[in-house]
Amino acid sequence: MIAYAHEGNGVPVVCLHGWPGAASDYRALLPLLERDAQVVVPDLLGFGASFAPGDEQRPASDFGRDAQGTAVLEVMDHLGFDDAVLVGYDVGGTTATHLARTRPERVRALVLGNAIHPGAARAALDDDHRANFWYQDFHQLELVENMIDGSAANVRAYLEHFWSRWGHRGIAAVTDDLVEAYARPGAFTVSVNWYRSGSATLRTALAMRGQDPPAPVTVPTTVLWGDQDPLFPPRLAEGLEQAFTDLRGVSHLEDVGHFVPLEAANEVAAAVRAFL
Repeated sequence: MIAYAHEGNGVPVVCLHGWPGAASDYRALLPLLERDAQVVVPDLLGFGASFAPGDEQRPASDFGRDAQGTAVLEVMDHLGFDDAVLVGYDVGGTTATHLARTRPERVRALVLGNAIHPGAARAALDDDHRANFWYQDFHQLELVENMIDGSAANVRAYLEHFWSRWGHRGIAAVTDDLVEAYARPGAFTVSVNWYRSGSATLRTALAMRGQDPPAPVTVPTTVLWGDQDPLFPPRLAEGLEQAFTDLRGVSHLEDVGHFVPLEAANEVAAAVRAFL
């Protein structure tokens, strides 16, 4: 069972974090929702309090899209939730979308940050955008473990690179708690198993070449798109209507970057309340 925080009463809301983050990605959202809903914020498999020494010896597939989705359902089963509103961005958004596609009866609705969808995945391979995903190639190499894993100083420098460049609306710097979580021996290596499992944007896009797109998501969905996100600029939102057939709205947030739950907690809370 993965670790999680559970606050409030009412309709279940499960909030799924991204990389390089943890459950703390929702520290601004949780106080806004706990009076209106049962809010569950897990550390996904291999992240934060859900990492255990020895996890680095397990295969990467144990931390990919299917495994993360199964772990989320196990938490929901443990808490007696028939379904829940799923909130997610980055790794969490991909996991939430995967569950909505494969287990729609367990997903009341989706509230997503910049959403990974077939059109966005294909655009990630465009010559003028491919370089933004350099880190996903780097994460395939043993070199990343040798350079970063177990070193608090190197973990901090690496995480700060992404938080400072991907965020936009005045979010705080990388916290000491986040550095401590990623700097435990083996923890950084396990975090990049998401990429090694083939679940991230580039591997997904490459796997889609010459294939029919996956079935669209049919559950009610709201997307909040941070237009200052260098990974997913506004043009990558094109095609959302084909990927999500019950799209209730797409809000373009002009001064928000990648970390939507932290940068736009009030807007995310309002979108969630619409489904309660």
